Formats: sequence, structure tokens, C-alpha cells
Amino acid sequence: MEAGERRWLERGLREAILAGDEQAWKTLYEASFDRLYAYVHYRVGGDRQQAEEIVQDCWLTAVRRIRRFDPDRGAFIQWLIGIADNVLRNHGRKWWRRRWTEIAGIEAQGRIPSPAASMEQTESVTMTLLSLPPAYQAVLRAKYEERLPVVEIASRWHTTPKAIESMLGRARQAFRAAYRQAAG
Repeated sequence: MEAGERRWLERGLREAILAGDEQAWKTLYEASFDRLYAYVHYRVGGDRQQAEEIVQDCWLTAVRRIRRFDPDRGAFIQWLIGIADNVLRNHGRKWWRRRWTEIAGIEAQGRIPSPAASMEQTESVTMTLLSLPPAYQAVLRAKYEERLPVVEIASRWHTTPKAIESMLGRARQAFRAAYRQAAG
């Protein structure tokens, strides 16, 4: 499909959606779903459940923001992928914060922290990580930020999985101790 034809079609679908035409949504959904899912599935490393959750969040965002979609600025799928990148970033931040909280041994107190408290906690976790020896920082980042399996870390570092597991254990213990000490 040529760019002019695509713009004309997507502009018409957008206008129909804004007028309440559910079939127009269905048309855009069916035309875009497979590409969006493939993109997200790849970005989350093949995790089907996480991909489905993120794709669902993308569509919910698209529904809320359809007025902002401008076919003259790009294709609908490109707009959706932009939304997906933002959703992926937000999910990544939440995941990262949860993982470091788990490592530090912090337990939920049955309430949702304020954004300021959450930011403070993120800063505290970051400062704690930076206080560790470089080898501990590197192994924790490889495991929890890059989400690499122990075997992959061992391969990249030219050592054994057992050595990486031991280092991870020591790094986690050092992180917990430093975090607790910083917390008072």
C-alpha cells in the first residue's frame, strides 16, 4: 500500500472511530495486532505472558489517545510501536524497582508508596549498588538488569556457572547488608 493510500485509509478509520464505529477499531486492530505483538514479544525476550500484558496496555493507551494519532505523521503501526516503547520502559522501571526491592529484602507494608517515597527508594537502591565492589555491581546488573541466566553470565565471563552463583550469593548478601546499613 502506498503512503498516500495508507494515510487516506487510516484517516478515514480514525474519523470513524471518533464517531463511535467499532468496526473501524476492529479493522485497525486486526491490521496491526500481529506486528505489534511480534515487536513486543521480541523486546521482552520471548516472555509470552509479559508480551500479552504489554500489548494489552498498548491497546488501552491507544484507545484513550486515538485523537492524538495523525496519519500524516506516520502509520498507525508506527504510532502503536511508539506507545509500546513507552509501556515497555514503564514496565521495565517497575520490574527493576521490584527486583532490587526483593534483593534488599524489603517487605511491602500493605500500602502503595507515594511517588516521592518510590523515587527515594530507587535512589537508595542505586546508591547502595554503587557502593559495592565493581565485580558485585557487574554480576548483579547482569542478573537483574540484563536478566541474563547464570549460564550466560558464566559464558561471557569465561568462568563456571557455580562461580557465578557463588559470586551472586556474596553480592546479594553485600547488597542487603549495605542497604540495611544505609536505611539506618
